[in-house]
Amino acid sequence: MSGSPHSPKEPRSWLALDIGGANLKAADGAGFALSRYFALWREPQRLAGALAELLSASPAAERLAVTMTGELADCFETKAEGVDAILRATASAAGRDVQVYLTDGSWAAVDYAREHPLRAAASNWHALARFACRYLPGGSGLLIDVGSTTCDIIPLAGGMPAAVGQTDTERLLHGELVYTGVERSPLCAAVAAVPYRGRQCPTAHELFATTWDAYLTLGDLPEEPHSTHTADGRPATKAAARDRLARAICADRTMFSEDDAVAAATAVARAQAAKIAIAAQGVVRRMPSPPEKIVIAGQGEFLARQVLAKAAWAAPIVSLSDELGPILSRCATAHALAVLAREDFAS
Repeated sequence: MSGSPHSPKEPRSWLALDIGGANLKAADGAGFALSRYFALWREPQRLAGALAELLSASPAAERLAVTMTGELADCFETKAEGVDAILRATASAAGRDVQVYLTDGSWAAVDYAREHPLRAAASNWHALARFACRYLPGGSGLLIDVGSTTCDIIPLAGGMPAAVGQTDTERLLHGELVYTGVERSPLCAAVAAVPYRGRQCPTAHELFATTWDAYLTLGDLPEEPHSTHTADGRPATKAAARDRLARAICADRTMFSEDDAVAAATAVARAQAAKIAIAAQGVVRRMPSPPEKIVIAGQGEFLARQVLAKAAWAAPIVSLSDELGPILSRCATAHALAVLAREDFAS
């Protein structure tokens, strides 16, 4: 392990935080996981308080492990500013030792990470990929993690991540990051047109609907009547999703039936699956040999399965939802980080 000097010793407990631009996630690596919505880009000044609330709702722990993607939020002028703000807020809320996970798999104290912000920015993919390697000891494999906002496609080899890119921009260039997810992606970014009564109707380039509405309609994601973190601030239900999908083609519920909603949602799902499939094919082509196992994770595991069902290469699938349960799978990076912290600092 590199980074700032530390004295590794086995702690009694760890809690890991995955600090994103829209969700704050915590896990202890022993079965506890919690995810809370937090619009960092709107209220960055409230981050320390939101983290304190998350910590108070989590098991007591001596040490914190931290990874982040929230530094990309557009409330920050640069990634360095974002990393600094996130780590200041974390230190303020923590009141205990904090170790930051870096993009090369090493750990650092907060001060070091603030001085080298690009090593701490967007390191969460590496933590989950390292954790996924335990399901294919020594062999080659692939991790496909489909989340609410993005999809990571990471080659695995020799028990470690074998990604070409390190930063998010590099990973976008190499197809290892696909900026599409099953909740927050604007529908018009996922698909240019949807079928509507025998014709293809272009979608309005406006945030009228998101991919969440498609998967609520298809039943791939459960309704959340109390959640209003949708495009129009109305509940995450099938009925409200139909209204949002209608608006995406400048219609309303009087002009847009349930069958219309299903047709549009199906087109969205197919378009997202195709986009992920193209990226995955490119990643696999660069691997020395086809993956021997494929690990899937995130709340969009169902979409990863659709991609793999049509892939030119077949391999056994390991589902983190099956292995860990759906709650831990949704917070898989935080869970992985807590496990890695316990293991790394015990060595």
